[in-house]
Amino acid sequence: MAVVDRALSDPLERALAPIDRVRVRLLRATMPISSRLAGTRDLRVGVIGVSVVIVALLASLLAPLWMLALGPIVLGVPHLLADLRYCVVRPGWHRDRRLWLTAGVPLFAVGVGAPLEVGLLGVAASALVIDGGAARRIAVVAAALGLAVGARALGVTADLIFAHAHNFVAVGLWAAWRPREGKLHLAVLATFVLVSLGLTLGLGDFVWSAGLAAGIPAGLDARTHVATLAPTLHDPWALRVVLLYCFAQSVHYGVWLRLVPEDDRDRPTPRTFRASYRALCGELSPWVLGLFTLAAIGLAIWACVDLTQARTGYLRFARFHGVLELMAAGLLIVGGRRIISPPRATS
Repeated sequence: MAVVDRALSDPLERALAPIDRVRVRLLRATMPISSRLAGTRDLRVGVIGVSVVIVALLASLLAPLWMLALGPIVLGVPHLLADLRYCVVRPGWHRDRRLWLTAGVPLFAVGVGAPLEVGLLGVAASALVIDGGAARRIAVVAAALGLAVGARALGVTADLIFAHAHNFVAVGLWAAWRPREGKLHLAVLATFVLVSLGLTLGLGDFVWSAGLAAGIPAGLDARTHVATLAPTLHDPWALRVVLLYCFAQSVHYGVWLRLVPEDDRDRPTPRTFRASYRALCGELSPWVLGLFTLAAIGLAIWACVDLTQARTGYLRFARFHGVLELMAAGLLIVGGRRIISPPRATS
């Protein structure tokens, strides 16, 4: 009865009802394929994962500069919310007050402009305060301190390397997210690796002369991206690295918005849109959801006024989330836990 009352009083949940009805009709129209996908998580995740990689490739080849410009504006804030949900809330790290200092403070500092090594020191400090195996703790702390020393020595170059690497780290995190019953996730990884190699070797060289950047705002042209993403390289390698970043960033968004939610869900079958919304509301407080909603709306408005500055501002703040992913992985390694959160009751 409480669920029914909530559905009647929540306008967003009411708005999702017709979408769920369309979804049911599509599932019925595509049976028995839809039944097979709905009933087998590994198969469904494999199909979704390969689709994410292919869509990211096509989008990167058809409109790389627009993908680089609009990807962070449209998908950036939702994927930060997913980071918070799956790297912090679902594993329950937010309930450990020791981590408010060792993890929260460094993450906030990086978000407002502190050097990358501050966040990496936070990875080491967080690994020291939680319960876990001594050998795993030593390994995580040593790795984090080594990266911090390297970041300190490299200076701004460390941020550049990290910007590229964190897209691939997300794919690795997803691959280790839960125990696998089969090998279908390897098809996703193989497709991602093959496409990455293809772009590196020149698969997408044609896009830069295809006239697909018409109307791109000043400050978001190919030359600007080369200066920020591959400043020490020369053509054609510089443009290849930019295109690889465009593709990997798109897959990164797909990992957090599609693949991780599928793999982290307690039940192996898909939820309705309304059930997904109720689960999100149950795990994150209304003020958190409200804050992220306002951030997404504010970023969109800013982008309408000045797309270049909005994108730059988002990326400058969001640099903390790569450290968050490393921090979550380190905590889970030290604790000897699977990355997937423990099963719990859902509405």
